[in-house]
Amino acid sequence: MAEARDILEKLQKGEISTDEALSFFKSEPFRELDFAKLDTHRGVRSGFPEVVFCEGKPDGYLKEIYLKLFEADGRVFGTRASKEQYELVKPVIPELCFDPVSRIMKADDAPLEKKGLIVVACAGTADIPVAEEAAQTAEYFGTFTERVYDVGVSGLHRLLSKVELLQKANCVVAIAGMEGALASVIGGLVSNPVIAVPTSVGYGANLGGLSALLTMINSCANGVSVVNIDNGYGAGYLATQINRLAVNKKL
Repeated sequence: MAEARDILEKLQKGEISTDEALSFFKSEPFRELDFAKLDTHRGVRSGFPEVVFCEGKPDGYLKEIYLKLFEADGRVFGTRASKEQYELVKPVIPELCFDPVSRIMKADDAPLEKKGLIVVACAGTADIPVAEEAAQTAEYFGTFTERVYDVGVSGLHRLLSKVELLQKANCVVAIAGMEGALASVIGGLVSNPVIAVPTSVGYGANLGGLSALLTMINSCANGVSVVNIDNGYGAGYLATQINRLAVNKKL
């Protein structure tokens, strides 16, 4: 389903009739699939289309959800996908791509123009899967994204070499496991918001990311907010919202 703005622009140009435009706004704001109600108007309300959480979905349901969303928008994006799910859905959506690092599965016939700037920084190489989920989410939603990887506090000089870039960003996503100190360090270096993402990377007392989460919540640096453990998607989404506000303010 085309976005409301596209419909109104086509009406203004005379490419569609008033009745055709009206039918769009009269349609139900979701598509009923019995096992799912696809929120096809989410992009109209929030500026972000519905995204699929792939993990745990039965094969038949997942294939149908992907197909219907792609038919509606020419774009579909999912997180926590597996190679097996990709191979399942690929035959019905030939444009489908899968990244085994971030576990993102997407098809995009109309990629958005990348605007603004966010930086996704992670402490260690083991954090990159979560970092890529954040970065690729932001890029899919139209945010220009720079990556700064393996800059944890055990070698602080690596992070300090990127301070100029960090300070230019409208938002920084700071991703770390172990004790999760990276977000506090970055929060003390930049003037714009920092989104902290704790990861489950670490030995036993990391407690599956709980120690990093508690460190980030208790950060002494101002302007640091925290999302759930391993939630790269949530960080990329929120960073895009912040970036859009910054870009619109500059226009």
